[in-house]
Amino acid sequence: MAFLLVSAYLLLTHAQGAPVENETLFETLSSQVGLFSNKSDHYSAQVRLPGTSRQIPQTIIIGVRKGGTRALLEMLDIHPNIVVAATEVHFFDWDENYVKGIDWYRSLMPCSYGNQITIEKTPGYFTSPQAPERIHDMNSSIKLLLILRDPTERVISDYTQVYYNRVESHKPVQLFEDIVIKNGALNTKYKAIQRSLYDVHMEKWLKHFSLDQIHIVDGNTLIKDPLPELQKVERFLNLPSRIMSSNFYFNQTKGFYCIRSDGRERCLHESKGRPHPLVNNTVLEQLYSYFREHNAKFYRMVNHSFDWH
Repeated sequence: MAFLLVSAYLLLTHAQGAPVENETLFETLSSQVGLFSNKSDHYSAQVRLPGTSRQIPQTIIIGVRKGGTRALLEMLDIHPNIVVAATEVHFFDWDENYVKGIDWYRSLMPCSYGNQITIEKTPGYFTSPQAPERIHDMNSSIKLLLILRDPTERVISDYTQVYYNRVESHKPVQLFEDIVIKNGALNTKYKAIQRSLYDVHMEKWLKHFSLDQIHIVDGNTLIKDPLPELQKVERFLNLPSRIMSSNFYFNQTKGFYCIRSDGRERCLHESKGRPHPLVNNTVLEQLYSYFREHNAKFYRMVNHSFDWH
């Protein structure tokens, strides 16, 4: 830590041509260099410390949307050997970004030291037809993280996000049941339902990657008890165990765990944990029934079962 602060101080004073007053040093570093730790969200896009470079990710969180990808990324960012991309890059699933090339992709990654793993997360990768092959072409031995939750809960959460986005944009909204049910039957063409067909999407990934390259995080468990799931990820990435129970505290107001590290406490954005609509029990049963066979197939694919409806 001392090395980081001194290096940042020297860079800053050299750039400004004058020493920074001691009492304003940390404030200046925070605002202009942003280096209170080695965590990636504090790296400046303009400043690269000696011994660091921007690396193509060695690990990617490929999804799933509304499965807990942001929570997983923020929690892994605690680890001193991990740096994370601050935003969703959408390199492998958006053609307009993919044509910009691998150097453009690398330029969006945080600076890291040689002993650190760079991780980016884009939930859209899991359901993208192109992403598996494109990622394989970049690095056939890459390690992938996939966080999943009960598919019915994921559908409702997907709807909730779109609902609030439309409300905030003053656009018309529909009730959940009016979207999910069409002419008395389940609307299986609804995109949120399609995204929850984990077996369909996993089949595409297993054509390009072996199962031991894909670690599945239980999103339902991560929210209730984060440490065991994160310890599994540490082992999967061959990292020393550094994430501890003291890094988390339960926020009674928000209803989920928040993060404590580097002397700071932080929770996920206010858009996370929004209340879901109450869904008609008949509609819930239709969703449970529809996903049951897909879930069973997925369990066989990954040699693991989950506590889903």
